[in-house]
Amino acid sequence: MDELKPSPVNSTPLTPIAFLERAAIAYADCPSIIYNDTTYTWSQTNRRCLEVASSLSSYGIETGHVVSVLAPNVPATYELQFAVPMAGAILHNINTRLDARNVCILLRHSESKLVFVDYLSRELILEAVSLFPTDTKRPTLVLITDDAGADADQSSSASLTDHFSCSYEDMVDKGDPGFKWVQPQSEWDPVVLNYTSGTTSSPKGVVQSHRGIFIVSAAALIDWGVPKQPVYLWALPIFHSRRLN
Repeated sequence: MDELKPSPVNSTPLTPIAFLERAAIAYADCPSIIYNDTTYTWSQTNRRCLEVASSLSSYGIETGHVVSVLAPNVPATYELQFAVPMAGAILHNINTRLDARNVCILLRHSESKLVFVDYLSRELILEAVSLFPTDTKRPTLVLITDDAGADADQSSSASLTDHFSCSYEDMVDKGDPGFKWVQPQSEWDPVVLNYTSGTTSSPKGVVQSHRGIFIVSAAALIDWGVPKQPVYLWALPIFHSRRLN
């Protein structure tokens, strides 16, 4: 019986990335995202996530590193829910309603290596990193400008990308669509780090595993009686969706 223990031959770690990988094969040409004038299919979404994951790896992001996202529900935010763990990193979604001091506390406590920032939160993140002690390394900043309003904002600013290493779409363009995403060594490996709001005391970190997110996702599909190929209007901010208080 000892020979029947889990091994690479008979056991694959549960991971939510498998949902995207399957959708890219089974529903390749079906819409995955419809947002304003932007529409992607599941195969396109999977490719874009792989390209971002590839770029993250080229930035030195490795297994166990924390990558943060400070953005509302734009397509890039959705893609990063898969792209970050595809690079082996731990995803950290930040509440966009926090002030600079609290954002600074979370970035320092999580030891975030890189932060994706929506252009509307540009001033917030710049103020937050300015609060870092001088002897503390600041995370790399990547700007998300995939909203039509970014053009208007850019015209009123000398340079929207000042203090940012590149834009999100730069990372998509430079990434390798053939990137082999990083499989978790164990389904108990961490995949996401979230924090409580800190309204009653200091924020508390919550770490969840690949297995945990996979099981919660599968249970939700059963619980909600989701039909085949549904279309949803997503309203809840993604930074709320994986929190445990």
